[in-house]
Amino acid sequence: MSILVTGGAGFIGSNFIIDWFKNSKDQIVNLDKLTYASNLSNLESINQSELPYIFIKGDISDTKLVKSILKKYKIKKIINFAAESHVDRSIKNPDIFLNTNVIGTFRLIESFYQHAKEANLNDDFLFLHISTDEVFGELDFEDAPFNEQSRYLPNSPYSASKASSDHVVRAYSKTYGLPVIISNCSNNYGPYQYPEKLIPLTINSAIKNKAIKIYGKGHQIRDWLHVSDHCAAIRLILEKGLTGETYNIGGSAERRNIDVAKKICEILDILRPKEDSTSYKNQIKFVEDRPGHDKRYAINCNKIKNQLDWKQKESFSTGIEKTVRWYLNNLDWLDAISEK
Repeated sequence: MSILVTGGAGFIGSNFIIDWFKNSKDQIVNLDKLTYASNLSNLESINQSELPYIFIKGDISDTKLVKSILKKYKIKKIINFAAESHVDRSIKNPDIFLNTNVIGTFRLIESFYQHAKEANLNDDFLFLHISTDEVFGELDFEDAPFNEQSRYLPNSPYSASKASSDHVVRAYSKTYGLPVIISNCSNNYGPYQYPEKLIPLTINSAIKNKAIKIYGKGHQIRDWLHVSDHCAAIRLILEKGLTGETYNIGGSAERRNIDVAKKICEILDILRPKEDSTSYKNQIKFVEDRPGHDKRYAINCNKIKNQLDWKQKESFSTGIEKTVRWYLNNLDWLDAISEK
């Protein structure tokens, strides 16, 4: 079996491919257009192996290319990681997000539907769409976490584009009978994450003696999911997930942004103490909040736990220490991608 992974040179996609070959020998075809946040060096260990892995540079909006890949490799399953994902960038350039996340997803799933129809569409086919909890909008501090029945109330161009792509995917299930599954995950962290996101940005700023910038007072709350637990959930969904369903994947680890930054500083104080013995916390600087900053996200992931027997292996404490250690041990990678 050959699986098409889109956006497989990005943060979650590359972690998934690495994890996949620890558990399976089925072929992966990786389609990625190599934007600033993509990095083929993430997959260096895979490229140097004899595993059934193929990389193709290209855009999910390129219908001719996608159709040729689907036909050549007899693709029956797609995992769609490909997306623009940074809220700050979506505020400045929303058109890029709408083009990739909405139009790109539409063209990809339409190509897949036509391919599956020509091959006598059946339940062997699957379009697994990787989405975000941000489509549900924000929670008050006392609200119950999002579940699969939560209303879509996106508040940024990024989350609006992902919400739109979710609706496109669902429509192909209801209208055309294409087997699809949508997963909505909370904030991921771990190895290979581009250092514009909070955790790698904090690490990078700290060790380079730069200001660790925190929006507002840093009281926004996010649910943190280690990328390895996310990858395990995706594998379970591929194996046992019910088509037409959505699954929320969370870390059950709600933390305020300021507390995440302080925790990273505490770990760095131990693992990489500063020459003057001061704490990295002294580099924290509060800056003007960004427009429409959601105050809280939280995920209820009982459905995937109960139906597919998934559970997190990493607590936030174990996951964040492993993550800080990874970046400290891979400073060349961090420097190289920071310069892109």
